[in-house]
Amino acid sequence: MSWQRGLLNWYLRRFERPALERHPPDRIRRRFEVKSRLSFHPPRASRFRRDRLADVPVQWVTAKGALGRAVMLYFHGGAYVFGSSSTHRAMLAKLSALTGLPACLPDYRLAPEHPFPAQIADALACYRALSDDHPVIIGGDSAGGGLALALLAEVLRQDLPRPDAVFAFSPVTDMTFSGASITSNADRDVVLPANSIARMTELFLAGEDPRDPRASPLFANFAGAPPVWLTASDSELLLDDALRMHRALQEQKVESCLRIERNHPHVWPIFHNMLPEANRTLRFLAQWILERQASLLASNR
Repeated sequence: MSWQRGLLNWYLRRFERPALERHPPDRIRRRFEVKSRLSFHPPRASRFRRDRLADVPVQWVTAKGALGRAVMLYFHGGAYVFGSSSTHRAMLAKLSALTGLPACLPDYRLAPEHPFPAQIADALACYRALSDDHPVIIGGDSAGGGLALALLAEVLRQDLPRPDAVFAFSPVTDMTFSGASITSNADRDVVLPANSIARMTELFLAGEDPRDPRASPLFANFAGAPPVWLTASDSELLLDDALRMHRALQEQKVESCLRIERNHPHVWPIFHNMLPEANRTLRFLAQWILERQASLLASNR
């Protein structure tokens, strides 16, 4: 373990997890926006542009020299209640620099003002608009990782053009939260408070079925899906969400790559400014994306 990770884990457990437990959604939103602006910094010469895509507000993120053929369509995390394109744009600028690909970050509608299924509707609208002109790589983290996987299932169900690939950091894949790690890692997770799950779930689902595949992609059909890359920490609440998603994909004959890291905080790649392990994970993912792109180009010749 790097000394930075040890210090970060202490800080997150001491300050951030209690804040998620006790603060209402509006305060969590403001706090995350401020902290991300102060803590997360993009590579120099990164460019950001706000736009609308199928009437959904988005933010384009492009590192210097990023002119790749595909676009990363990335969904931010935040329990479907907080987070934005701005809280995650520095991490995507870093990934853009590593892959040479631009990224599009939707500001999809958030609960409780807009409960499920508003999020998947926005995601699908953005995907339809992007895939008309570009090959797309879908990604996301935490709730946004679940949204990325749910979007993949909807794309397959509706027989839309397939994305090139899909990736997710610490995804939420089961809104019934029946995975064993929800209990076994309740004391180990330095970010997510287990006793806040019921509150966040109710804000998001507002009484809808938690087993709906558009909310819980663990229960979706992925036959014919492109390759999927997943990562999670062995100490986080959502460990089993990633493990079971990986197994479900393999059972459906989908190429799935899973990396489990030891004692990392939830969605650690967002800390790329301060955590060596975050940069390592982003490099691993970038290499996987580049290899996938090279394979597709070779097969199209």
